[in-house]
Amino acid sequence: MAEQIIEGISPTRMELLEIRKKLILAQKGHKLLEEKRDALVEKFFDVIDKRNNLLKETNEELKKAFSSLIQAQMIIGENKTEEASKLSEYVGEIDLEQDNIMGVRIPKITTEGIKKELKTRYGFFETCSKLDDAQKQFRNISFKLIELADLEGRIKALTVEIEKTKRRVNVLENNLIPRLEGTRKYIEMQLEEREREDFFRRKRIKAIMESKKEK
Repeated sequence: MAEQIIEGISPTRMELLEIRKKLILAQKGHKLLEEKRDALVEKFFDVIDKRNNLLKETNEELKKAFSSLIQAQMIIGENKTEEASKLSEYVGEIDLEQDNIMGVRIPKITTEGIKKELKTRYGFFETCSKLDDAQKQFRNISFKLIELADLEGRIKALTVEIEKTKRRVNVLENNLIPRLEGTRKYIEMQLEEREREDFFRRKRIKAIMESKKEK
């Protein structure tokens, strides 16, 4: 298979120097992008593992929380349980920020604006301890769900950046660098051919001049 070269290139020493500079830059860029891709992939799997572990943990806690809620409904009835659930105070809001991983902007959800502790607003005489347990359990789960949403956002952003970086690596590896290398070889061959022609031309001229002197 013939090597590809960059069109419109003149086989001169100046062009050869420029091609060599571009090739060095392309190879350095390729190496940096490979390192970035590998680091992002490693971070991606770290986040995946963290998400999977947290998801498993959250599912287990959800089972316990729903168990407490069902027991509370059995003790005080569904209506009183529902009425008590509506007596909740304002908990605050989540904040959206940006994190930076290998120069990639990643969405980040923070819970600093959410109250960590809430006062119980329903009467203890009309409820039961299982309702208290359910409230605390679902409260803790809500923070885990926010963290899961944050991790999912990170996974999505990392996936997009990894694909983008892989495409850049492939373009350099399979297109630009081979074309630069092919062009460099082409210019070097052309220059070598010219040097050989010049050498034989000078040799022939010298032989002609020497033969004239002898005559």
